[in-house]
Amino acid sequence: MLTAKISNKEKAIAFYKMAYNGNPTEAVKLYVGDKYIQHNPVVGDGKQSFIDYFTKMQEEYPDKSIEFVRSVEDADLVALHTHQTWPGNDEYVTMDFFRFEDGKIVEHWDAIQQIPAESANGNKMY
Repeated sequence: MLTAKISNKEKAIAFYKMAYNGNPTEAVKLYVGDKYIQHNPVVGDGKQSFIDYFTKMQEEYPDKSIEFVRSVEDADLVALHTHQTWPGNDEYVTMDFFRFEDGKIVEHWDAIQQIPAESANGNKMY
């Protein structure tokens, strides 16, 4: 029986959804390699720091939501563009970049920006 190969882009989305929606331990188990290098300055380096951060985030903000707007895969890199809504209707746009080795996530960079009430150009940020 043949099984379809899952792309790194699909893995990055599944990883992010699973962690964001409250199961970072399983996300790390399924999608992260032996090492995990973190470049977000508010999250510690390594797998356990990632798990701790997302566990705390889920406890404090269980009603947050995420929409994956765009995703791009180029060799061992995946970029995700998301629209997040948090309690109080605070909205954010994120750009996350994941580096893969042997089909597993090993490094992460991101940028986050709150969506302002007004825009000089009238275009959505997502």
